Amino acid sequence: MLTRHFLALSLAISSTTAAGIAHADATLDKIRQRGRIAVGVVLDGTYGTIDPATRKPKGYNVELAESLAQQLGVDLDVIVVEPPNRVQFLQQGKVDALIASMQYTRERAEILSYVPTPFEEIGGSAMVKKSSHIRDWSDLRGKPVCVSQGSNFTKPLVEEYGAEIKGFRGMPEALLALRGGNCVASVHVTPGIQARLLKDAAQWGDYESPMPAQLIPSPSVIWVRKGETDTVAAIDRVVQNWHRTGFLISQGNKHGMPPSRALLDWHDKFRKEGA
Repeated sequence: MLTRHFLALSLAISSTTAAGIAHADATLDKIRQRGRIAVGVVLDGTYGTIDPATRKPKGYNVELAESLAQQLGVDLDVIVVEPPNRVQFLQQGKVDALIASMQYTRERAEILSYVPTPFEEIGGSAMVKKSSHIRDWSDLRGKPVCVSQGSNFTKPLVEEYGAEIKGFRGMPEALLALRGGNCVASVHVTPGIQARLLKDAAQWGDYESPMPAQLIPSPSVIWVRKGETDTVAAIDRVVQNWHRTGFLISQGNKHGMPPSRALLDWHDKFRKEGA
């Protein structure tokens, strides 16, 4: 339902931009004048890490930022952000855009603008000990659950499932708290949970992700400051081209994140439109 609503909203925004109604904003002009775009990225071990040889950020988020800069015809400044400070970095002008593990929520859209074409759809999964007997989201009622600060999973965990939330700086810290017994589950984006279970059996062999369905699957979008319609329109053209060419599917597969059904549908949609 959210994806259908989001696609309709995307078409409405795109039509408005095409009609020339969008108001000018200064950020796109500044990006072009200085020949650089600053993109905030989260390095959580799934969407990016620090290369031990170069000490520079690398990974999925970084490669999307690199492609964005290339298609805008400017150089890239990668700025590492964390869930507790990513919105502030954007609002304070320290970055021009966020590719930072931030799915669409109405609350976020009230204070920021976003690129209407999503680049993926991702929900939440829970990491639990195999011996915990937790098998469904309802099993978390009244129990301590670790999340990243600012996580969009906090609201449904509290309001729908009655979990007691413990917030941590990011996914690595929350998972460490799970291993330390500070919570019965750690809830994060599904690719992050899956990657650890598949690739690091030595550390996570006693853990599993048993929930039968993802928590609130939501569109992953690029965020900019409120009202920056020119910047939104320019980045939206890039994201649509990512879908058209299959770039996002290739990137996901490259980093061990198979495409969602929504991503495959977006690829088909924009490929046909571009034919």
